[in-house]
Amino acid sequence: MALAPLTALLADARAGGYALGYFEAWDGYSLEAVVQAAEAERAPVIIGAGCLLGHQPWFDGGGIELLGALGGEAARQAEVPVALLLNETHTLEQSLRGLDAGFNAVMMHTADTQVVAELAAAAHDRGAAVEGELGDLPDAVHGGTSSLTDPDEAAAFVEATGVDCLAVSVGNVHLLAHGSAAIDLDRLRAIHERVPVPLVIHGATGFPRDAIAPAIAAGVAKFNVGTVLRTAFLRGLTEAVAELPAEPDVHAAIGSHGPDDVLETGKAAMAEAVRNLIRQYGASGRAA
Repeated sequence: MALAPLTALLADARAGGYALGYFEAWDGYSLEAVVQAAEAERAPVIIGAGCLLGHQPWFDGGGIELLGALGGEAARQAEVPVALLLNETHTLEQSLRGLDAGFNAVMMHTADTQVVAELAAAAHDRGAAVEGELGDLPDAVHGGTSSLTDPDEAAAFVEATGVDCLAVSVGNVHLLAHGSAAIDLDRLRAIHERVPVPLVIHGATGFPRDAIAPAIAAGVAKFNVGTVLRTAFLRGLTEAVAELPAEPDVHAAIGSHGPDDVLETGKAAMAEAVRNLIRQYGASGRAA
């Protein structure tokens, strides 16, 4: 199936009262986990990879192009609508390389209006979408400063940049592996009243389940998920490795894609986590 425009997927989600998941991947196994989970749920989905916490020399040395090729083929083989996002790039150059590599949506980790506007213009010329962000999320692992999104500033940012959707800071927390964040739903509603584009929540691993439906009603059409997926993959992988014999068949155990492949066990655990979240977002059965 051809790549689906992110804007169309988000518009359908808003009209249908559900949200999409962007389930972050990092290689072929994790991309397959997301696509297979979405197919099992008959759900549209956003696949892709993120640059924010990865090893930058790898991304800048061809990693973006490799991930674009893998993601593009995963989307082509998918039986549900798929958009392909390069998430949280560090530079404009990385974002533009992502577009050239086949990603049909990009997001740069900056609120610099001029730079984001330049990226949006370049992406729109290619028929791709851009996600903007305004406000800084707290980081549960690395600390640092944070700031909530101001509704009026958000409206001005969207107008000035032309972004297609906006990631907001309303109490959500990056990399929160345990517990739940305290979400300011009133702030989210105020942003929705002023901003004409779909809203995005990053840090969805720690987003409280009972706030999902109110958030969707307040304009959220996309949740970004990463930490819980890597945790599930690693747990499945670790358990599978622990069960290997003292002298395993290494060709079967690593990269065979067969029943004895420990990476397949990690993939299965990640896929189950994705399916659970798709259901929570109300996206099951929404694939055309």
